[in-house]
Amino acid sequence: MTTTPYSGKWDARYLGPVPHDASYYSKCMLGGVLACGLTHAGITPLDVTKCNMQVNPAKYKGLVSGISTLVREEGANGIWKGFGPTFVGYSLQGMFKYGLYEIFKDTYMNLAGEEAAEKYKPIIWLAGSASAEFFADIALCPLEMTKVKIQTSAAGTFPTPFGAALKEMSRLKAETRYPFGSLVPLWSRQIPYTMAKFFFFEGIVKMFYTHVFTEPKESYSKGTQLGVTFASGYLAGVICAIVSHPADTLVSLMGKPGNKGKGVGQIASETGFTTLATKGLGTRIIMIGTLTGFQWWIYDTFKSSMGMGTTGGK
Repeated sequence: MTTTPYSGKWDARYLGPVPHDASYYSKCMLGGVLACGLTHAGITPLDVTKCNMQVNPAKYKGLVSGISTLVREEGANGIWKGFGPTFVGYSLQGMFKYGLYEIFKDTYMNLAGEEAAEKYKPIIWLAGSASAEFFADIALCPLEMTKVKIQTSAAGTFPTPFGAALKEMSRLKAETRYPFGSLVPLWSRQIPYTMAKFFFFEGIVKMFYTHVFTEPKESYSKGTQLGVTFASGYLAGVICAIVSHPADTLVSLMGKPGNKGKGVGQIASETGFTTLATKGLGTRIIMIGTLTGFQWWIYDTFKSSMGMGTTGGK
């Protein structure tokens, strides 16, 4: 049994290679900024295409043809629309997603106690990730709304520079419901996504170190550990994409000019669940699988460089 150096009492904050103190949590937040901000911004062209496929499927029928249409009509800059709010929004989201997850996970483990924490570890993963994402989405929402509006508006109808777009969203807040009009559908997309992302990642990592790499995790090289991290993240991302896709489509449709003033329920009813669940799903699986794999890899690479070890294990 691992104990704290202070009281001798079991404490989840002292189970890893380094104590989970304020410095540890701060570094996890910085790792989350790097993991989410860089990856989401880097795949902006895929995101622009995916959003337009969801909003205008008759025109944007596939990933390659969709990118071609955007470039042909709006030039090379067309596929990078929304880069600014994407980078800032997902950097903030990543900071809270990863940093608060570590805090909530330790807190819930300590509330449960040593025996229950081990027995109900999957439930703690789910509760910790859901709690973290609740707050992460509040930070993300205004920037996500701005990003979607930039990406789905016809060329010339809405400003694309970051600052001008924020100003316009604020000016039109009566009709756009900025800054938190999309918070509920964002929660419905992101909370299940993050629960799946952390639950399946932690579970798959545990399986790797139980059935494939059966020696103590610390005995394997950092390269091997980070390989496990990426593979686990990619597989978890595929599941995440499927779980959260209907709500993701709904968030995109809320930014469509033709849906101005309509409620979430009305848009969902008019679109139909099958379309919500399937339109653009293939593109999103590729996008989210790769994205999630690299997010976990960046996060764990940063943690390892800080001497904090990689995430998960037996």
